[in-house]
Amino acid sequence: MNEFSENLQQVKLWKVLIQRRSVLFGLITLFIIGFFAIFAPWISSIDPNSIAVRSRLLPPGSEYWLGTDELGRDIFTRLIYAGRVSLMVGIGVAVISSCIGIIMGLTSGFFKRLDAPISRITDAMMAFPDILLAISLVAVLGGSVSNVVIALSIVYAPRVARIVRASTLVIRELPYVEAAKALGVGTPTILFSHILRNIMSPIIVQATFIFAYSMLSEAGLSFLGVGVDPSTPTWGTMISNGRQYIDVATWMIVCPGVAITMCVLSLQIAGDGLRDALDPKIAKDL
Repeated sequence: MNEFSENLQQVKLWKVLIQRRSVLFGLITLFIIGFFAIFAPWISSIDPNSIAVRSRLLPPGSEYWLGTDELGRDIFTRLIYAGRVSLMVGIGVAVISSCIGIIMGLTSGFFKRLDAPISRITDAMMAFPDILLAISLVAVLGGSVSNVVIALSIVYAPRVARIVRASTLVIRELPYVEAAKALGVGTPTILFSHILRNIMSPIIVQATFIFAYSMLSEAGLSFLGVGVDPSTPTWGTMISNGRQYIDVATWMIVCPGVAITMCVLSLQIAGDGLRDALDPKIAKDL
């Protein structure tokens, strides 16, 4: 019976999502971007770092669909390979920051003695602008994909922690949690089975937004030259390299710029749709 009700809820969730054209557009766009990024080696056989000086700054055409850059490298190939890095960073940051935020939020919301110190830590971290804190952490850790993921996870974990804490403060006072305590149920079981399972909806929605924010932040770090290794193609690096050629090779900036915009916008739209679908009041109206 429980499996049937869960399957029914999943069907209703997808029904609410695809009924909205904007959300459907966002999901389709994300699927296309993910498809090109995952199957990049099979879609383009060209090495993204292959230099062909004779073909430098060629406009989009039949041979090079999106043109070439200042070193004759194929923009289309570099674009889809850069998408792999951005998606990898986005997924990694969303998962790691959610895990850190869940632990901090549950601990802060359930244990009253630990609430004040953990809350002060999250407030102090959120007082700094995201990009400045990320630059500082990457400067300490060093420039690599893994270090960028770690730095951005630390930056965005407080966002999840505050949401989890607020929900935990409410749920810990509910009768079924009090009953579990009275029956001698262990604290870990109460935290993860009774509280966490009932607050997953806002966590999932926040994770989609963090996914988008982290991709945008990664592009910003690469643009500033403090993110991923410059030899690794990223959308931010491509825009940074194309700045000095904006007058003669506009496509060097337009192509990665459009890719970042479409990806982040699609994630935001999908996140809004997911929030509406998981909110019982809004989903009922829809």
